[in-house]
Amino acid sequence: MELIYGTGNEAKLQSMRRTLTGMDIRIVGMKELLSALPDVPETGGRPLENARQKAHAYYALLKRPVFSVDSGLYIDGIDAALQPGVHVRNVNGKCLTDDEMVAHYAALARSAGGRALARYRNGICLVMDADHIYERCDGSIAGHEFLLCDTPHARREPGFPLDSLSRELHSCAYFYDLPSVKKHNGREEDLDQGTRRFFADALDAYRRTSLRVGATRG
Repeated sequence: MELIYGTGNEAKLQSMRRTLTGMDIRIVGMKELLSALPDVPETGGRPLENARQKAHAYYALLKRPVFSVDSGLYIDGIDAALQPGVHVRNVNGKCLTDDEMVAHYAALARSAGGRALARYRNGICLVMDADHIYERCDGSIAGHEFLLCDTPHARREPGFPLDSLSRELHSCAYFYDLPSVKKHNGREEDLDQGTRRFFADALDAYRRTSLRVGATRG
């Protein structure tokens, strides 16, 4: 099964490919299909709303199975007006570079005393065709709580700048220093399993529906 990942972020594309390794799914990046990505407004207030907007827009353009993922970051102990939510990279109308994101979120953690409890919540929307759309936005694809700190790790991975500010909740060790943990945005193995379950469930439902339709037509 070939699915298009509706993102222009190469790091996210490669991360999803790693997550779905071993499944009968080939992930295609948007840049493999289009010389320039369309500008899709993301006006939702929740991750699933933005994932839905992007997936539907990309399906309307490509007419091929496509999915999008959107995340929101929620941080304890900061002013509500500063809460990033779904605007993790866009602050005050500006799309931040990786370096600017590290500086901004380090300052937020500093304002909360040097470290703050944080968590990512994610939404996925998969559009197989106009009649078959699958979505998920629950705890199975949410990140674990982690500590957002004000001092960045020396390591930096393009596309995932906040990994350098992320520490494991109980040990306080940087995620980059934990050898057996998935290190993207505080994600651990059960989040990857939740993502795999979503695609397995969605594609199984789609195949069963297709078989019923084929049997009816026959």
